[in-house]
Amino acid sequence: MKDKVVLITGGTSGLGAATAKAFAAQQARVVFCGRRAEQGKALEAAIRAEKLEATFIQADVTIEQQVEQLVSETIRLYGCIDVAFNNAGANLYTGPLEQMSSEQFIDTVNLHLTGTFHALKYEIQAMKQTGGSIINTASIAGVKGVGQGIAAYVAAKHGIIGLTKAAALEQARNQLRINALVVGAIQTEQWLQRVSAQPGMFEKIAAAMPTGKIATMEDIIPMITFLATDASAFITGAALAIDGGITAG
Repeated sequence: MKDKVVLITGGTSGLGAATAKAFAAQQARVVFCGRRAEQGKALEAAIRAEKLEATFIQADVTIEQQVEQLVSETIRLYGCIDVAFNNAGANLYTGPLEQMSSEQFIDTVNLHLTGTFHALKYEIQAMKQTGGSIINTASIAGVKGVGQGIAAYVAAKHGIIGLTKAAALEQARNQLRINALVVGAIQTEQWLQRVSAQPGMFEKIAAAMPTGKIATMEDIIPMITFLATDASAFITGAALAIDGGITAG
């Protein structure tokens, strides 16, 4: 990954931040975005303190103009994009579908599905002449129903996988690979904080996993970095499960 240009959305915390650090450690030139300027600047400073290269650009993926500017600024800085990791997202609403407002549904779909569309649109424009790899974060909720009051999230993540497959077919002859990650629960800061508020919940979720454990970011990042390299040159349009077997049955 030395000197490769990597663009990451949703990069100020969790998996996005960990991936930014991982790519920078491999001597890639990392540009990452998020809505939270304070966290973004802090991560940028932390990576640069290690004599590695990273640039934070504040951007909201639900706002198309900001995504266009994000991609344009990345090209201005480095001349190209080799890898894009579209990771922005959050579970905005939990509750029964019949109690969900239209605004809650639309906000959830906008963040995950429309945000991924915005990123793909401008990344493809920038990358279709040179090829490369785009990786979208989906979820186990993108391949199966989840009856836990997250219907809008499930719909959006199913949409991301469909969007990934369609875009991959459109760009296959351009040697631009587009894949999706099917991930389950990951021990990010936000996830741990949410689960810790319910005593015994961590153990309950772990016990329900086929492997008996909940993924750490170190379990997921190697697949992301693999998909970013030429070692995965024949993989495109795939929804790749990194879920400890939870979608196997």
